[in-house]
Amino acid sequence: MEGSLPDPTLYTVRAVIILDQDGHRLVAKYYDCTFPSLSEQQEFESKIFHKTQRSESEVILVDGVTALCQRSSDVMCYIIGGPDENELMLLAALTCLYESLCHILRKHVDRNSLLENMDTVFLILDEIIDQGVILECESQQVVQRLNFKTASEQAFGFVLFDYITGSNEQKECQRRAETE
Repeated sequence: MEGSLPDPTLYTVRAVIILDQDGHRLVAKYYDCTFPSLSEQQEFESKIFHKTQRSESEVILVDGVTALCQRSSDVMCYIIGGPDENELMLLAALTCLYESLCHILRKHVDRNSLLENMDTVFLILDEIIDQGVILECESQQVVQRLNFKTASEQAFGFVLFDYITGSNEQKECQRRAETE
């Protein structure tokens, strides 16, 4: 069939990239082999940075891929999809990423806060996108899941600490009772 559309696929995201105001990589997660080597990735990141720096457009086509951009104080977030990818789906995932970062980082989405909270940034990415498949586009769901994970991990730590210290306190009380 001539001119037929490609088969639909769930694998819509090729990469998520966050660059600082000078175009240096802060976060990059590539989900396919479009840019297999580090040098190709850096060259691509430089191209999209320079194209988005000069234009007000949030959607650009570079090297046969669609790139969407979200600017913040001194960082730029990008989501990369195929040339025929649905820009609205990519925009929904990019918006979810940015809003989740804003909420978790208390509205301080800048270079320093990203670097200080790199583990959280990757957790947010993993909640939104898995191997190029967009799993979630609702930032409140992402934040809620991350808060639950963080709270449950801390609660477990406190319970373990209380258990350890409580058993020591019980032993101390038993020793006192025996000596009296």
